[in-house]
Amino acid sequence: MHIPAYAHDAIRAAALPSMPTSRQVGGLDCCLCDKPFGKDLAAIPLGPTPTSGLSGCRPCLTRSVTRARRARDAARTHDAERARAESAAWMPVRERHLARLDSVRQAAEAVAGLARGADVEALRVAWLLVSLESAYTWVPDTPEPPASVDRTDSEMKDEAFRLDLAMIAAREAVAERLAYHLLNEAQPEEPEMCEEFECPEDCSGRHDSTHIDCGPDSVFEDLAHHGITVEQPEPESLAPRLAALLGRTEAEEKHSPLPDIEEQAPVVLAHHGIDADDTDVLVSAAAVGLVVDAWREGPLDVIHAADDGPSDGEIFAQSIDLYRRARAALVAAKDDGPEVLLAFVAVASNVDLPWAGGSRFAMRTVSASTAEFVQHVDDRVWFTAEVMREQGWRAGVLHRAASAVFKAPAHFGMPGWPGVVASAMERLALLDRSDAPGALADLAAVEASLLEAPDRLGADALDWISHHALLGWRAP
Repeated sequence: MHIPAYAHDAIRAAALPSMPTSRQVGGLDCCLCDKPFGKDLAAIPLGPTPTSGLSGCRPCLTRSVTRARRARDAARTHDAERARAESAAWMPVRERHLARLDSVRQAAEAVAGLARGADVEALRVAWLLVSLESAYTWVPDTPEPPASVDRTDSEMKDEAFRLDLAMIAAREAVAERLAYHLLNEAQPEEPEMCEEFECPEDCSGRHDSTHIDCGPDSVFEDLAHHGITVEQPEPESLAPRLAALLGRTEAEEKHSPLPDIEEQAPVVLAHHGIDADDTDVLVSAAAVGLVVDAWREGPLDVIHAADDGPSDGEIFAQSIDLYRRARAALVAAKDDGPEVLLAFVAVASNVDLPWAGGSRFAMRTVSASTAEFVQHVDDRVWFTAEVMREQGWRAGVLHRAASAVFKAPAHFGMPGWPGVVASAMERLALLDRSDAPGALADLAAVEASLLEAPDRLGADALDWISHHALLGWRAP
């Protein structure tokens, strides 16, 4: 007779006698009804082993198993009802806490925005921070869910983390606003500067500062005046962008980084069939150039050559996705300033982001170092932003477009791309595609994808195309 584990435990815990008789211990009588075993009443051992311990008869054990099953089912029903009741009581508590976290976070973001602006006076900004800190202090501790509720819910932890980040940002914004407010209020009026600054007639003569760079060592000297000594760190080599800024001579300061770009670039672009006055075409070419200069060339070659590096198709698919992002960033930079190019940097240099085309590759998975790659992307985009800041948006776009016509004239986004696709389709139609990915079966669909969004074909299909050099492009 099979006795389920739950019933076996229940029988041993509740039904077995605390002081069995010698016949029960000897396996002669049933330990439950005390009837002797014989031809009509078989002994069924209850353990602890098949040859030791007490035994029971089938009728007694059948009744005991039935009772144990009913008790188990009743307990399950009770537990389920209790879990439903606890969940129903917990959800409003959870939602109230999340709502409070969200409200205070939104308030922190609003205070940070007001502190960064100039419409609210400094004293009012200070009071805003005090009231915000009060609201933050009154946020209750994270409530604990009942034991029956799933504890893998991380939303409250995530929202608390977002609130902490928003509070840090608000404190930083207010501190910077108040620090510069005090410094500017302490400065004497300088009406003689008004003519140089072309101030309006109602200017007070006080020319406020919004950014002061004291260098890396000034804070240690300032603290020393207050009797506090902090050991200074060893000097390190400057980052490329700071070295470029600090290393300029006086003559270089008076000249732009690309002084002839406005005159020379249109001529070069026209030679390659690009009208520099056609903004749409020009921006597309500049996006290709930005991807090639900042992302594709340089450190990525080393990563591609690694045993666990990306394939040709994965690189091509990712370059298409980044082209679209680069183009959107360049368009936005025209009105919003070169700082929006950081949106492209955030994606292009993200080592955790899975690549386009259905690829599972991410930079963090490669054995080769990615530090140089990340710095390379940052430096190249920074240079474009600097050109835009010093010479205007058009100069930065012309520079990257000129780069594209030399380095990637046949890439997606360039005027010659439709011709490249037409040639590729002619050769693809003649090839044996029995081993090709399924995405290449319908030639009309393939052609449409290549013209509109090649990464839609997937990294595997682009790998196959690259292997057969159909687009005249193959990652080295």
